[in-house]
Amino acid sequence: MTTKHGKKYLEAAAKVEAEKAYNLTEGVSLLKEVSYANFDASVELTFKLNVDTRQADQQLRGAVVLPNGSGKDKKVVVFAQGDKAKEAEAAGADFVGAADLVQKIQDGWLDFDVAIATPDMMAQVGRVGRALGPKGLMPNPKTGTVTMDVKKAVSDAKGGQVTYRTDRDGNVAVTVGRVSFDDAKLAENIKAIASVILKARPAAVKGTYVSNVALASTMSPAVTLDVTSL
Repeated sequence: MTTKHGKKYLEAAAKVEAEKAYNLTEGVSLLKEVSYANFDASVELTFKLNVDTRQADQQLRGAVVLPNGSGKDKKVVVFAQGDKAKEAEAAGADFVGAADLVQKIQDGWLDFDVAIATPDMMAQVGRVGRALGPKGLMPNPKTGTVTMDVKKAVSDAKGGQVTYRTDRDGNVAVTVGRVSFDDAKLAENIKAIASVILKARPAAVKGTYVSNVALASTMSPAVTLDVTSL
C-alpha cells in the first residue's frame, strides 16, 4: 500500500538528498528547515540496528538523562510508602501512593508519563501490569524506575530522562528534544543518546552494528545521519 503525502511534505522531502548521510551539524540544521508543523514538534532519533532481538543478550533497554531535557514536562507517579513516599513528594512527584494508587489505576486512571516504584512495592504494582505494560509505563530496574533512590529517579524523570529499547525489528527510537531547541543543544542531546547506544553494542553482533540513523520531527521527512559524526 502506497502512502500518499501532502504538498508540504513533498516540498520538504525535495530538500533532503535521499542517498546522503549528513553530518550531525548539517542534519540538525536541515531537519529544522524541513519541519513544517505549525506547532513545536518533537524530534525523534531512530537507530536501525543489526541485532537479533529474539536473543535476550541482543536486546537493548535503558534510560538516559538528556543534557538539555526532552522539552516535555512529564507527570511522574511513585509507588512508595512511609519515608520513601515523603521523599518522592519532596522531590516533586505529581502523585504518590501505594494500594490507593494501584486502585486508582485499576479504575482506569493512566494520566501520567513515568511510573517509579520502590522494590517492596512491586508485588502490588504487578496487579496493574496489564494496564501499565502495553503503554511502556511499568517500572523496571533497567530504566532506573525500580529503586530505593526515589529522589534521584523523580529528579531524572523531571529533568529530561528518556528511555530506550529495541523493538521487534531491532530499531531504537528516542525523543531527543523539540524543533525549537537551539541547534547546539539538540546536537548535544543526540550525541548523548548516540554514545549510549553505540557503547551498548552486544558482543554477539558481528559486522555492522548500526545500519542507519535517522532524524525526524513529528511532521517532516527523515534526515539520515552519518554515524561517524555522532
